[in-house]
Amino acid sequence: STPLYSSAASDVYKRQGAITALIAASIAIVQNDIKKVLAYSTVSQLGYMFVAVGVGAYSTGMFHLITHAFFKALLFLGAGSVIHAMSGEQDIRRMGGLKKNLPITYLTFLAGVLAIVGLPPFSGFFSKDELLAKVFEHSVLLAVVMGITFMMTAFYIFRMFFLVFFGNFRGSEKQKSHLHESPAVMTVPLIVLAVLAFAGGFINIPETLFGHHALANFLEPVLRPSLAIIYSETPSHATEYMLMGLAIAGTLAMFAVAYSRYLTKSHVPATSEKEQSFLYRLSSRKGYIDEFYDMIIRKPLDWISSVLSELFDKNIFDRIVNSVGELVIVGSGVARLLQTGKLGFYLFIMVAGITAILFFNFMF
Repeated sequence: STPLYSSAASDVYKRQGAITALIAASIAIVQNDIKKVLAYSTVSQLGYMFVAVGVGAYSTGMFHLITHAFFKALLFLGAGSVIHAMSGEQDIRRMGGLKKNLPITYLTFLAGVLAIVGLPPFSGFFSKDELLAKVFEHSVLLAVVMGITFMMTAFYIFRMFFLVFFGNFRGSEKQKSHLHESPAVMTVPLIVLAVLAFAGGFINIPETLFGHHALANFLEPVLRPSLAIIYSETPSHATEYMLMGLAIAGTLAMFAVAYSRYLTKSHVPATSEKEQSFLYRLSSRKGYIDEFYDMIIRKPLDWISSVLSELFDKNIFDRIVNSVGELVIVGSGVARLLQTGKLGFYLFIMVAGITAILFFNFMF
């Protein structure tokens, strides 16, 4: 059968996946809405998966999709539990110290955090390590980009975690009085997902860690038709151990930076743009991509639409529609004159009509 993989598709997946992962991670770093942090994180993680597909590691991309489903669902539901306790508040700058009031949410959220940053033995460690190893064998430069993205992920996740659960409470007194753990209908799914976020990576333990790539072997029959030109070289154990060590060291370094900034120094992100640096504003404005799109695409289309509206809608189509309406009004005004309400007139019209019909029948 025809291979599903091609070098052209590979270049697109790798390039766009890496750019997506990097840009989305840079945006998530400065987001203050707890759901936006996780939303941009999801976009970044999807970039990881596309990079995996781009280097031909289909099973690795699927593996990270599965582990990501576990820990990201956990983090989103955990965020929902936090928002519930905060009476709808989503700004992490107005939270803090919630681990005392939300112990179950805190512990399960921690499991999701450790999984997404890739610390062993949580699920994200296995899938991200495998992804990084496959990318490293394909391109060292691409592996460096992905490594930087992994570190950015660790930083913004720890930033969010510390601002939400540690330090002093920064919300209102009304919110503080309402703080309580979520009901079982919310916490039980968190516990289930926390277990999966912890153990989900065991489905595809690599040979480096004395596993057998169970998921990859399971998917092999499905992927076999496209394996002809898939890049599938496996790095040496020494290389994998090196990459594991670097990834863990980078994660711990980001933990130390976030801990120092948001716990030791008790830093809270600025609310005024005047207090923000250029890079902070650049990231928070998503690289001004929305403004660029607005200037290049939306505004020109709005102008073209307004011109066409004036030329065609108002001067042609509206006049045609209005003319039809005016014609009906005029016609009905004339026709209603026939309805006089006088019986003699109706009889006269009826006789005249019958006479006209008979006349035309005889004459023609």
